[in-house]
Amino acid sequence: MKDTIDALLQAGVERSAAAGVSAVVVDRDGVLYEGAAGERVIGSGVPMEPDTVGAIFSMTKAITSAAAMQLVEQGKLTLDGPASEICPALGDATVLEGFDEGGQPITRPVSTPITLRHLLTHTSGFVYDLWNTDNGRWHEATGTPTILSLEKASLASPLMFEPGTRWQYGIGIDWAGQLVEAASGLTLGEFFAQHLTGPLGMTDTAFTHSESMLARASGIHARLPDGSLASVDIPPPANPEFEMGGGGLHGTMGDYGRFIRMILNDGELDGVRVLQPETVQQMCTNQMGDLRVEMLPTASPAFTLDAEFFPGEPKSWGLSFQINEEPGFTGRPAGTLMWAGLANSFYWIDRENGIGGAYLSQMIPFADPGTVDLFFEMESAVYASR
Repeated sequence: MKDTIDALLQAGVERSAAAGVSAVVVDRDGVLYEGAAGERVIGSGVPMEPDTVGAIFSMTKAITSAAAMQLVEQGKLTLDGPASEICPALGDATVLEGFDEGGQPITRPVSTPITLRHLLTHTSGFVYDLWNTDNGRWHEATGTPTILSLEKASLASPLMFEPGTRWQYGIGIDWAGQLVEAASGLTLGEFFAQHLTGPLGMTDTAFTHSESMLARASGIHARLPDGSLASVDIPPPANPEFEMGGGGLHGTMGDYGRFIRMILNDGELDGVRVLQPETVQQMCTNQMGDLRVEMLPTASPAFTLDAEFFPGEPKSWGLSFQINEEPGFTGRPAGTLMWAGLANSFYWIDRENGIGGAYLSQMIPFADPGTVDLFFEMESAVYASR
């Protein structure tokens, strides 16, 4: 497997699928593969390594969801009670109905209380402006910053639909992070360090780089119109006011492999239990009924293309993973979990076969076909080797 995947990643870099890639494959007992190819910054000569640190963006969501479920186990949060009981601002949520002739938003009070289950399954009505033009128009009309600003005002976005009526990807898990903080009395980073990343030995995963992490950090690259790649500078928010539960972590793929192994082992890793088996089972099964994942049409082509994994095939959502309802072309069975991060990082978790993996390529736009295909080539090679 190592020779095969090493060759795949190197060939991918040579055809500019990505400037650099780091990847890990694990099973319940340990690491099956760890490797890298390419450069941290294109043209730098500094190689990508297995311990390279990257911005994992929405791969953060599964970790935040695990933290929320720890508090559900403790009785400090509930999945189906009004989330406004913990974060009163959620009780003030409105639904966007359109815009008046002057371009100002028309909103109404929400009818259905928002719950933690809604937030974790992306059925709350909260969306991202990257994939929703009405939400982007609302931000422009009101002058409200978007979530990447890390300003608390960005969380006050209106809902695009009544909670529980459809699926659309959004900032719900950033709100779940706020619930974790309110219920625990800790910042999200403190909670992770004490209850998740710390106990799991994920020493290279954090909202803020340590000196060691910074020394191993990858740059971000952009796909240019001619298909080539160039390094780009995306400055951090000037005045961050909260830690983003939906996408703020930096980490290594080795660390994320440890999180995957915890899920494969029903909430336990190396003798340390962070979640009960029944909780993990709940997280890994459909939690949104007959609703299904929809394609995400881009509203910001510089940052994302139209995005859907396994298009045309039914996909549900757990707490918080996309779930294949049918077997996938890579060899993954029905019930396999996955998701991704904005800079084209990806993971999958196959609890049936007890395997999974994570892949880091720091580039935009999201859903770039070159790097997505390379991730699926790697996954297919894993199943072909079994």
